[in-house]
Amino acid sequence: MLNNMEGKSVPNVTFPVRKGEQWHHLTTAEIFNNKTVVVFSLPGAFTPTCSSTHLPRYNELANVFKQNGVDDIVCVSVNDTFVMNAWAQYQEAENITLLPDGNGEFTDGMGMLVDKNDLGFGKRSWRYAMLVKNGIIEKMFIEPEKPGDPFEVSDADTMLEYINPSQIKPEPVTVISKIGCPFCEKAKALLQQKGLAYEELMLGKHASLTSLKALSGRETVPQVFIGGKHIGGSDDLAEYFA
Repeated sequence: MLNNMEGKSVPNVTFPVRKGEQWHHLTTAEIFNNKTVVVFSLPGAFTPTCSSTHLPRYNELANVFKQNGVDDIVCVSVNDTFVMNAWAQYQEAENITLLPDGNGEFTDGMGMLVDKNDLGFGKRSWRYAMLVKNGIIEKMFIEPEKPGDPFEVSDADTMLEYINPSQIKPEPVTVISKIGCPFCEKAKALLQQKGLAYEELMLGKHASLTSLKALSGRETVPQVFIGGKHIGGSDDLAEYFA
């Protein structure tokens, strides 16, 4: 039976973290004291659900969480700091603090350390999320105890719904652009003015002319997509907001 620790303090643990060429020791007091923190924990870096959905969605909604009083979003996994640093870079997860619980001390203290020997993982974290205020756990979302790796309640949308049920979630925005394009800068500035976060795909790096034409039917940049809808170039975007 997994523990629900609502109303209790987070475990007192020190995390060895590698930053550049230096070792740092980050304590739970530094992470949680006098802050409102969302924590989500998962079985492992680079694993399918963790990489495709769990981490990316928290990263995507980070600004919305901040608008609702959350100071930091923390991802915990029973991995070493080098793995977590590489995963953060791979995921471009600049809005998330990734904590390496390599010895499983924090996870064990949470009562969430489980046996994944059947997968060759050893001891890992069960998937869960929690809202922590000044070191005290206010709410936990623990995945149901059933075979496999259930992912039903620890997601970012469920946590945001708990924090603010009336919060309207932003639509996903993508801008296909290229370096030195003034119309691209105009479109991005307009999106920023409207308070919309966006993903930028650069021609020659993230996208090709072929993919640009396949997605938009056009050969010019920028091409803006909002909520799965093709808006068009910078003038089209201005008209869309008008």
